[in-house]
Amino acid sequence: MNYKCRPIVRGKVEGELLVSSDPVCFYLVDPDTGRVIEEGHALYGRGVAGKVLVLPGGKGSSVVQADGLYQLAMKGNAPRALIVRHPDPVLVTSAVIMEIPTVTDVEEDFYGVARDGRRVMVDADQGLIALQGQE
Repeated sequence: MNYKCRPIVRGKVEGELLVSSDPVCFYLVDPDTGRVIEEGHALYGRGVAGKVLVLPGGKGSSVVQADGLYQLAMKGNAPRALIVRHPDPVLVTSAVIMEIPTVTDVEEDFYGVARDGRRVMVDADQGLIALQGQE
């Protein structure tokens, strides 16, 4: 199934979805493992490394967001792409600096079928998300 979206940071990647119901502060993700270490977070203990991360938005100051994502990228543990419902300037700037394909304004139907582990192709050059497999 294909879904239209609005590109923020261009690029095209394939990967496995990881869906968060909570905003993410990348400073609270362990750069050595890529695991969320924020207690009480929906993704606590889960790894973002190499995933296509679906999230409502980011949280935290520009310093902690940018540094957190930078540390993840330097250790090879950053997400492959970001699908963001409510992008904020801090998260967008961090994604731009780290060159992580990022999209927003995804067709609403996508969120009803986006599940952890589903394969997806994010084409932020064409403004398209292709969800693979059956619901």
